[in-house]
Amino acid sequence: MSQVIQSNIQVGELATGQALTIPLYDFIGSNASAPSVYIQANVHGAEVQGNAVIYQLMTLLEGYDVLGNIKLAPLANPLGINQKSGEFTLGRFDPITGVNWNREYFDHKVDLTAWYAKHQHLSNAALFDAYREMLVESCQARLTLPFGITTGHRLAVSLQSIAHQADIVLDLHTGPKSCKHLYCPEYDIDAARFFSIPYTLVIPNSFGGAMDEAAFCPWWQLTDFAAQQGRDFEVPVSAFTLELASQERIDLADALDDANGILAYLSHRGVVREKVEPANMTRFGCYLKDYKKFHAPKAGLIEYCAAVGQPLIAGEPLVNILRMDLYGTDDAHQVISLPMDCVPILHFASASVHQGTELYKVMTNVFTL
Repeated sequence: MSQVIQSNIQVGELATGQALTIPLYDFIGSNASAPSVYIQANVHGAEVQGNAVIYQLMTLLEGYDVLGNIKLAPLANPLGINQKSGEFTLGRFDPITGVNWNREYFDHKVDLTAWYAKHQHLSNAALFDAYREMLVESCQARLTLPFGITTGHRLAVSLQSIAHQADIVLDLHTGPKSCKHLYCPEYDIDAARFFSIPYTLVIPNSFGGAMDEAAFCPWWQLTDFAAQQGRDFEVPVSAFTLELASQERIDLADALDDANGILAYLSHRGVVREKVEPANMTRFGCYLKDYKKFHAPKAGLIEYCAAVGQPLIAGEPLVNILRMDLYGTDDAHQVISLPMDCVPILHFASASVHQGTELYKVMTNVFTL
């Protein structure tokens, strides 16, 4: 029923002068008042499963009546995707600056007192249009600063400029060795029940540098400021990061499950006409303050004992640390456990680690959504 239009956008230039471009796919909706959507994947080079999810989602959308415009950007970071060393993809950090590719987005820091005073006479719809236009123009101005910007920031702000034109933003990622989990802002926690994802990290309504925060934070700030002036409306933009299990992995069957979860959310929001029910599954949540990082107490070779996505009882083995240089002593093998119940969400990919390496991230104080 629906057809997709392919185009490309330039996000930089290579040292040899070639344009650095990414593909875009657009489903043009039939209802201008329906929410618009932007979905991107593979900002980190090794996190390829989001491309499979976008592929499956596009295949599904061809059979649906699409009401709102949907723009999809797989392969969103060609520099990171091509950052290879032997059999491994190293594309998590900009090799020029060392900055995480997903922490390069622009914090607008809008002067809401001045901006709202100038625009408060507008209707809600006109207010939102003006605010969106200002965000997009700010990104475009950022790309043309007289002293220039870094390669990574140019890529991020180019993507952010597209995202600001949408009402719903989904950023598809994976972990190193990980179970599926969702980053969801506090104001939008009810949305977590639509995605096919068992664990949700509930994050503050504040900017930390990632795409989801870059998309929703300016709108949360506008909504909060307007409420202080006695004007109430719902936050106009929703944005989430979907962590789709482990990196360096493509699983098309699993991708279909996640595409159906995304479709269920889009159906709930009125982006497609058809009713799509969310997966019947138990979903759990944890506030970001209760999401704990465990760092290696010493260097060594690591056996990861705790399975990701499975509850771990306090005192049960988390890791075994093997130190061959200490063979024959009591310190050659050490079992490490945690003092509280938790759910391991992801762990480091390598079995050889330096002291202080972040080995696990675990949810504590887990609750049912």
